[in-house]
Amino acid sequence: MTSVEETTDDNTAGSGPSGYAAARLRLLQEESRSGPSRRSALAALTDDWLKSLFAAAVRETGVRGAALVAVGGYGRAELSPRSDLDLVLLHDGKAEPAALAALADRLWYPVWDLGLALDHSVRTPGEARKTAAEDLKVHLGLLDARPVAGDAGLLAGLRTSVLADWRNLAAKRLPQLHALCLERAERAGELRFLLEPDLKEARGGLRDVTALRAVAASWLADAPRDGLADARRRLLDARDALHLVTGRATERLALQEQTAVAGRLGLLDADALLREVYEAARVVSYAGDVTWREVGRVLRARSARPRLRGLLGTRGAAPERAPLAEGVVESDGEAVLALAARPDRDPVLPLRFGAAAAQAGLPVSLHAVRRLAAQAKPLPVPWPAEAREQLITLLGAGEPTVAVWEALEAEGIVTKLLPDWERVRCRPQRNPVHTWTVDRHLIETAVRASELTRRVGRPDLLLMAALLHDIGKGWPGDHSVAGETIARDVAARVGFDAQDVAVLGVLVRHHLLLIDTATRRDLDDPATVKAVAEAVGSTGTLEVLHALTEADALATGPAAWSTWRGSLVADLVARVAAVLRGAAPAVTELEIPTTEQERLAVEALRTREPVLALHARQEEDAVGVELVVAVPDQAGVLPAVAGVLALHRLTVRAADLRSMELPDRLGEVLVLRWRVAAEYGSLPQAARLRTDLMRALDGSLDVPAKLADREAAYPRRRGVIPPPPRVAVVPEVSSLATVLEVRAPDAVGLLHRIGRALESAGVRVRSAHVSTLGANAVDTVYVVDADGKPLAGPAAAALAGAVQAALA
Repeated sequence: MTSVEETTDDNTAGSGPSGYAAARLRLLQEESRSGPSRRSALAALTDDWLKSLFAAAVRETGVRGAALVAVGGYGRAELSPRSDLDLVLLHDGKAEPAALAALADRLWYPVWDLGLALDHSVRTPGEARKTAAEDLKVHLGLLDARPVAGDAGLLAGLRTSVLADWRNLAAKRLPQLHALCLERAERAGELRFLLEPDLKEARGGLRDVTALRAVAASWLADAPRDGLADARRRLLDARDALHLVTGRATERLALQEQTAVAGRLGLLDADALLREVYEAARVVSYAGDVTWREVGRVLRARSARPRLRGLLGTRGAAPERAPLAEGVVESDGEAVLALAARPDRDPVLPLRFGAAAAQAGLPVSLHAVRRLAAQAKPLPVPWPAEAREQLITLLGAGEPTVAVWEALEAEGIVTKLLPDWERVRCRPQRNPVHTWTVDRHLIETAVRASELTRRVGRPDLLLMAALLHDIGKGWPGDHSVAGETIARDVAARVGFDAQDVAVLGVLVRHHLLLIDTATRRDLDDPATVKAVAEAVGSTGTLEVLHALTEADALATGPAAWSTWRGSLVADLVARVAAVLRGAAPAVTELEIPTTEQERLAVEALRTREPVLALHARQEEDAVGVELVVAVPDQAGVLPAVAGVLALHRLTVRAADLRSMELPDRLGEVLVLRWRVAAEYGSLPQAARLRTDLMRALDGSLDVPAKLADREAAYPRRRGVIPPPPRVAVVPEVSSLATVLEVRAPDAVGLLHRIGRALESAGVRVRSAHVSTLGANAVDTVYVVDADGKPLAGPAAAALAGAVQAALA
């Protein structure tokens, strides 16, 4: 079947299929015509073609009393380049079935012949009304019904009936529609937080806009209109560009299409496209939240009114107004402004209003927020103490903070209070480990931090650092460095004293220090702990940084935090705290070999063979199991163990390798602790792993060949090509070894290839630390030369280049 866009027939005269196809193609290729103008022009062009088809079909079949009706998006005269045509053939029921079928065939087949998607039905007005009563989606489509050709009177009567039914059944239909929206959001996700959003189905997308139109048609409630029409236009424009770029009727903005779609829309790059789409989705989502809350309030009031009238004998009483804070009261389940509130004389009122609402777990009144946005007096700089306290109270309220903050942000209050917020608002994060956009991640971090405030002596600094730790992502360069400058400026304006401003600067500058060091550095190296202690400066700052690290990771996504990482960070914090107190670093549980590790090490030395133990981890958030391997120190241990794990389809989540020297024993034992998970099915037996490991070490098992065979057996999947691996020497973090950091896409046998490259270079691995974050791996290895010393500068650089080449 030939697509319309592929048709090149020069016969543009008349309204036949080839003429319509050529005119359609010409319209879609017009650079000057885009957006609403092109969509309405395409709908009008399609109308003219279908009218001619209908007139010819009526002449041929002799059917009278029929009408061709557009519904759905076509009914709204909004046709994207690859939109379906949603059509209903209405008839008065008087025509013979055979004639009616012939009429339909003469309408549908030309559409199909041009490769256009068609959703069609043939009904009388009574049948259409009955179907609408039984099927919510049909009812929604008919709300936008528009005559294209034929007897317009048939549709006029149907529209009147359908709208009347919609309004009469609003108490039943709107909860059904809301449930449909919630189910779709659960399935498709939140548009403004997805790296590959579905512009139509995801929450905040085009389906939600249509739902808001349906709510307005019920006369029960209306959506906030400020910005909604523009948001809808931007989503439709993005979908048009997506259709033209892909040549398909797709709604998903895939990563590989985003740059081209951005170019068609005249935007700078893919990030600018995502931010524009996210902005539009935020407006739609907020409008939906407000609208559905109003629908619920009205329906509750309707159901309660007859009972109240019966009890009170009156038309009902005004809702009670319970005080929440100065100028803030609760009314009908919302936080509203008190009657005596004066935003123009009370600059702290917006923050007090938000804090009171969040602390009470209440949604905020749209009218109140808009009044505050329009009338609130600006805060002096620096802020008075009450304003700073109310901001901290709002940030520390937990989950309710999110909805309140987003309501204040939607009306521009947050940006007025914190102008630097504008750069991170709706800013996408390309790393798939991140669940949220930058702005939402900051609020989610504050929510997580609110649960940890009892662990720190300065919860106000913890919550403020949570709000600001990624504020530098709106600026070029290292976001931690840029963020420190911004955080210091914001903290001073908010009214923190000079000492607190300095601490907040340190917290933002080093908010990644603990997690990066704990997972990528050798904590037994005194230089590692000393460097962290010098950066943090005091035990009080360390305490807050520890809580901020956990809150940040928990708010990032499920791959960013686990009991495993938490224990590593806690170990590092204990060591750094000891140094800051001037004491010798405490020997922690992680430094002391466990009884099992000693037993395995002794057995390995006795047999001169590898021994291992496989245990399920008990922590609820741990993924996989723990594998402990003890091997007499020899060449090739790391690539052998990593290769055997890969052959057995075990994904390495984290790993730690270090040398153990037992008292009164000759020789050293390498002890490797792994956290692994099975890719498919169940875990292999420990005996099979040990047998293959012995074969890998003695050379009878060709691990590289086996891995190559397995990779060749599976075809490469189409997808985004990840950036190439990067291997770098990390300077000044260890006085005992050379530190290499490998950043690469997580792949089968990655650690095996790293180990082989190191073995080929003739260096020894002193310790290794593996961290897997989503689809990315960050592996750190401490290596020494044959004499047990760090490599010289040129040799270290050459080693990094060799490993990177081996991974390319």
